[in-house]
Amino acid sequence: MEVKIQLDSTDKQLELFGPADSYLRLLRDSLGVHITARQGNLIITGKEKDVDKAVEVIDKMQKQLLKSHSLTTANVTTFIQQSESTAIPQNSEAITVYAHKKVIKPSTKGQAKYLKTMLTNDLTFCTGPAGTGKTYLAVAIAVSMLKKKQIRRIVLARPAVEAGEKLGFLPGDIQAKVNPYLRPLFDALEDMMDFTQMKKFVELDIIEIIPLAFMRGRTLNEAAIICDEAQNTSAMQMLMVLTRLGHGSKMIITGDITQIDLERGQKSGMIEAIEILKRIKGIGCVELNQKDIVRHRLVQNIVQAYKKKAKKD
Repeated sequence: MEVKIQLDSTDKQLELFGPADSYLRLLRDSLGVHITARQGNLIITGKEKDVDKAVEVIDKMQKQLLKSHSLTTANVTTFIQQSESTAIPQNSEAITVYAHKKVIKPSTKGQAKYLKTMLTNDLTFCTGPAGTGKTYLAVAIAVSMLKKKQIRRIVLARPAVEAGEKLGFLPGDIQAKVNPYLRPLFDALEDMMDFTQMKKFVELDIIEIIPLAFMRGRTLNEAAIICDEAQNTSAMQMLMVLTRLGHGSKMIITGDITQIDLERGQKSGMIEAIEILKRIKGIGCVELNQKDIVRHRLVQNIVQAYKKKAKKD
């Protein structure tokens, strides 16, 4: 099989190909393809599945250059590892968001299952280690539903539980104190719409990003509700969150149950809720693992190393 790729920017060929074409050699050696550069094009030949992987990696390399104006060996290695992840069903549904021409797709089989579960259930629990896309994909579903007018608002919440810090000693007013906890939710949103649009939605309360306690006493109709870092909720807090679900709404509860910052002896409300509710129709439960990690290649190794240590202890 042969595929010709027209490069987005010929003046960035040096950065794209790497020092002395090292990135292209890495692609050839890793994926078993032949790559030739000719007049602003890359010609890739090899087995169909290997060529498809190479095309996917080169697309990610060009996007990385466009976004960050830099490309490293670590970036290329990560893209190659992602392309070699467990095959994703071809009919996996792509998620359209507000960002121009951006489409969110699952990178692993586990993520594909997660997306399908969110789309087919009104309440979804998702557990898994850092970097598996728990929050990012949940926000993508919420933004996509807002764009399609399937909901009227998005509510993103996190418990303000300290990981080794005391919230009261942080500087500033209450907004300044909770902003560090909510930053990952802002980061996900900023990748799916431009800042001006996000700011407008926040000002109009179409998007609400709040500490968990601010949900008390409310009923949220026609909304996508995401409770992030839910492993740090108490049983009472989790019950409070679950009972906010109103008509025409979808709720997604995410968390890493290996990273609980509650006081010693206090059971996670998320773990308890999954145990109680997992067999109820309309409630989906997904467990992602280190194979679904799509951050830097070292994150998988770090998670695995800590997992081995926990078993020894």
